[in-house]
Amino acid sequence: MMLEVSHLAVDHGKLRALWDVNLKVAEGQRVGLVGANGAGKSTTLGAIAGLYPAAGGTMAYSGKQFTHHRAPDALARGIVLVPEGRRLFSEMTVRENLRMGAYAGRTRGAVAEGLEQVFALFPILRDKQAQPSGELSGGQQQMVAIGRALMSQPRLLLLDEPFIGVAPILVDEIMAALATIAASGVTMVLVDQNISRALRFVERATVIQNGRTVLEGDSATLMTDEKFATTFMGLD
Repeated sequence: MMLEVSHLAVDHGKLRALWDVNLKVAEGQRVGLVGANGAGKSTTLGAIAGLYPAAGGTMAYSGKQFTHHRAPDALARGIVLVPEGRRLFSEMTVRENLRMGAYAGRTRGAVAEGLEQVFALFPILRDKQAQPSGELSGGQQQMVAIGRALMSQPRLLLLDEPFIGVAPILVDEIMAALATIAASGVTMVLVDQNISRALRFVERATVIQNGRTVLEGDSATLMTDEKFATTFMGLD
């Protein structure tokens, strides 16, 4: 198992955000993390990426415990987060933003190769590489955010709401790019407000409600599960 999260609890100050989250991700899988807004999905990804310390439970990566890791430790292991809202440097060019993904020691020698990989995946970014990222459309900015993550050579790619603010015409293009990335062997955990879309893309999904895992299973089973459909499919 590449990633195994067991009974994870996370606090934001005095507020408990996660109480009991369980998540398993096998190498090469595409796994969805779904639930209502405020359920704890982003916090779960942040904890895996080392942004939020665990207040309880355990996490293991490739069979080794890493419950109390920090963000640089996660990055060194190939765990890379594409954050909600993209978090680009708006006054820096597309190329400069992409290069920020290759600052870690293990990727510094592969900048040119990484840029070519990103430009092959998103050809529009080659044309706009000298343009400030803040001038791009929401969809193009999301391409930059995903490209920046690819520059870090991820083994496990965490995608937090990658389609917010993206025009429908570009959603399919980005989804196709994610499928290409997955086919190259990158493992993925996807958070998406559109649950039906997420389930069409992933193989398995874990459902979080009020900071707790309440259901998990393969996508086809969940989509025909009466409890799941009644409680969650209306959230799209």
